[in-house]
Amino acid sequence: MVPLARKTLVHEWRRFLPSALAVAFSGLLLLVQAALVFGIFNSSAVYIRKSAADLWLGYPGTQSIELGRPIPREAEIGALMDPDVTRVEPFHWIDGDWRGPVDRGGVSVFVSGIDTRADGLMFADVLSPDLRAKLDEPDGVIVDRADLSKLGLGIGGQAVINGHRVRVVGVGNGLRALGGVNIVTSLATARRLDNGDSNGEVAYYVAKVRDGADPDAVARRMSSGANAPRFEVWTKPAFAHRAVMYWMFETGAGLGVLFLAIVVFIVGAVITSQTLMGAVAGSIREYATLHALGIGFDALRRVVLTQAAWVGAFGLVVGGLVTAAVVFAAQRRDIPVQLDPATIAICAGLVMAIALLSGLAAVRTLRHADPALLLR
Repeated sequence: MVPLARKTLVHEWRRFLPSALAVAFSGLLLLVQAALVFGIFNSSAVYIRKSAADLWLGYPGTQSIELGRPIPREAEIGALMDPDVTRVEPFHWIDGDWRGPVDRGGVSVFVSGIDTRADGLMFADVLSPDLRAKLDEPDGVIVDRADLSKLGLGIGGQAVINGHRVRVVGVGNGLRALGGVNIVTSLATARRLDNGDSNGEVAYYVAKVRDGADPDAVARRMSSGANAPRFEVWTKPAFAHRAVMYWMFETGAGLGVLFLAIVVFIVGAVITSQTLMGAVAGSIREYATLHALGIGFDALRRVVLTQAAWVGAFGLVVGGLVTAAVVFAAQRRDIPVQLDPATIAICAGLVMAIALLSGLAAVRTLRHADPALLLR
């Protein structure tokens, strides 16, 4: 029956093409939606994922970077006293109000004060040593290339943040944050922009552990110290996961996207089933002939389900190729998109489920494959 199903698809490809295109379109919607969801929400952890730190120390219960509160200096001292910690850096994170060109108005920004040394931990994956050195200029800031148009300035342009004049000394790639524009400065500049309200305290400390040490074990050990109630310690993956989960499910935005994914799945299944039922109905006389020759309904059902699986595979390939082109174009335009093998596998499974469910719906059409139909 498998060769028969394949030969029927090849010979009657025009009948099955709409079904294959419906599956491909469903796959495209699911994959692109997943890429946008993970790209957008993972940008909430850009500070964490783009840094070389193994541990993060912050205010107890902090769910995401922008929710941090100043923590005492004892956190830094406690980290330095751990035998497996080789380096600790402060990370000064504050809210800012950007005032650039008059025609742009005000823009809410996130100010990240970092250690400007060439081997600094914060944003180690996106800022070169040369870019970091430019932050040593008093009141110098770096922004993401994709945010320049939003801010209305280029390199060398000047603006005001929290009442202090700053100058754009460079641009980077991969600094875009969720919910606002990320501005990177030196620690000294960040303290000035904070107007001295933090009393020398920062929201986070980041730490590097020695090679071979277990960051999870170090985090547990530090969390059980005498000062633990005053700050909390997370590993890099744990804090990044916490930030993404907060934005996806605690803010309500992620639930809306999940609902949309369910709608896409249902609509894709309905459209595909209708087109596949139409293709089977168009070949009903052929199925009636096979039934008259002694082929049972069970065998005919296997033919239809096999055809549905081939339609799903074809649609999956076409949808995947188009998705790759769309994601590539989006990345070229600095649109946050991201796909990983697990997400692709899940979406592929959903696409095949759409095709097979459509095949099951089309099986009902075989009830009309009565040999008596050939006498009419």
